[in-house]
Amino acid sequence: MKFRKTLSMAVAAVALVASQLLAGSAAAAPSPDSTTTQNGTKLTATQAAQLQERVENYLDKHSEARRISADKLSIPGGTVTLAAPGTNVGTTAISCSSGWLCIQDGYGDRYDYYYCGYYDFWGLGDGVFNNNQSSGTVARFYNNNGTLRWTNTAKDTGTASWTPVYHIRPC
Repeated sequence: MKFRKTLSMAVAAVALVASQLLAGSAAAAPSPDSTTTQNGTKLTATQAAQLQERVENYLDKHSEARRISADKLSIPGGTVTLAAPGTNVGTTAISCSSGWLCIQDGYGDRYDYYYCGYYDFWGLGDGVFNNNQSSGTVARFYNNNGTLRWTNTAKDTGTASWTPVYHIRPC
């Protein structure tokens, strides 16, 4: 009888702790805020609606993508952060975490790749890149027919025309 009572109390304690953990993680999960971008930029209602439309269009065309935040999507190999409407697109170097290949296309969309592999690429226009992978790692950029267009060896930054790039192998 004493064993059964102790077991019942242990089960109840585990259930209580588990329910608190689940409630805590549910409460801690941020609700999607379509008026704030990944970098904290506040959008007007019009900008938020335009960004939402861009996100929906991207998701419709790329079934492998999953939304992370108002402007950021998980894609094979990394993430893409869609530029907020009215974003100024420059040709200056972009920051990039160690171990990543980061690209900003001519529309201001930012592609960050971490995982090795061969990925379709949807960037357009003239933009910039930061190959901040381990020194000596070679990123490869391919034409629409899969032939190699150009390469870049880490650590390096530069400008590029992304319109003819259809596939990327970060490492």
